[in-house]
Amino acid sequence: MSINPIAQELNTAIKNANHFLMEMFSKTGRRLFFPKGILSQSAEARQNAEDKYNATIGIATENLHTMHLSSVMSFLNTDKLRPSETLTYAPSYGIAELRQAWKDSIYEKNPSLKGRQISLPVVTNGITHGISVFADMFLDPDDVVIFPDKMWGNNNLIMSVRGDACISQYQMFNNQGGFNLEAFEARVKLEAQNNYKVVVFLNFPNNPTGYTVTEHEADRIVEILSDIAQKGTNIIAVADDAYFGLRYEDAPIKESIFARLCSCHPRLLAVKLDGATKEMFVWGLRVGFITYGTQITGGDYASFYEAMEKKTAGNIRGTVSNASHVSQRLVLKTLKSEDYPKQRAEKVEILKARANKVKELLSGSRFDDAWEMYPFNSGYFMCLKLKNVEAEALRVHLLKKYKVGLIATGKSDIRIAFSSVDKENIEPLFELIYKGVKDLEK
Repeated sequence: MSINPIAQELNTAIKNANHFLMEMFSKTGRRLFFPKGILSQSAEARQNAEDKYNATIGIATENLHTMHLSSVMSFLNTDKLRPSETLTYAPSYGIAELRQAWKDSIYEKNPSLKGRQISLPVVTNGITHGISVFADMFLDPDDVVIFPDKMWGNNNLIMSVRGDACISQYQMFNNQGGFNLEAFEARVKLEAQNNYKVVVFLNFPNNPTGYTVTEHEADRIVEILSDIAQKGTNIIAVADDAYFGLRYEDAPIKESIFARLCSCHPRLLAVKLDGATKEMFVWGLRVGFITYGTQITGGDYASFYEAMEKKTAGNIRGTVSNASHVSQRLVLKTLKSEDYPKQRAEKVEILKARANKVKELLSGSRFDDAWEMYPFNSGYFMCLKLKNVEAEALRVHLLKKYKVGLIATGKSDIRIAFSSVDKENIEPLFELIYKGVKDLEK
């Protein structure tokens, strides 16, 4: 099938800056482009046509203002949110001001990025959609995607079931209670021997375990991936930062691992998937972002990243068209609010107190005959490895007998979202879990 001339232009800009990227794209990714048709003509009309004669965009207006129902706007604070800011279509790229504000926040939260070039984030309909956009752009059937054995199950649905990629796993934790660098290195090297391209997902804080790597572990991960890229295998390192910033101890890295990876080598493309979802406690607003970082070997970063952004926006245009305008506007206004940093810090402290309560409760030998605790230091979750009963049987028993809801993530693993349990209810929760184990042991 022939490639659209616009896609060819984007491919040329990317190839001139970093020819390895053309080897990393999927068949779809190479063909993606952002159409110039209705959207570009509408944008041109907004700049040059009189408002009363602008008959380009598919919304309705009334007296030169966005047509709306009073019953809809009555549920919004009309002093701060106008119909034109909430009810109209947002660009497929996302609101320009929000994209810049989020990019600024990435630099603020990751000081080591100073002086390095990354793309302008493109807005996705939540991080789940961001993963799907990534899969469309970079995964062909049978491409290898590396995950730890503790991973979010939806990744399988998106990339393996829908995308027909091959998920390859390694044991996440070593016997010392840390990230299993040896298993990670062995898995990546093995896949690099058999494939010209390897995709590695790095989810910290991890779902389901709530673990974030230490400084040493992060440095070693970067060394391993950089070395493999240097030896000739294309590496796409995806930082799934869904729970970024929810850090409860001193040992975990403060910055996203994306900051370490985004300028390592031309053969290494770093992709950052993050969003307001968990960082700002606005799960249902569905505002996520996809951002790129790599080294280029020619041309300029601006043209290169613009081409990457256009392909990404083309994917979004061809699927969901754009993310919710009202959601993006709420996130933007919150980011600009003077009270936001303080309010967010207060909520993080609440989650930290719950995490510390769990650690305190499980630090002794009180429950040792029933389970062991996987390492955790961040995020929303922690996991138990059951010793004598199966996770699914315990989950069902606890739900039916004690009205306790947990998630079974494997034959022996149970995930507990302490994020949704008030501190005073944590000890009674674990007592009921223990009681359920003992019931089944009988």
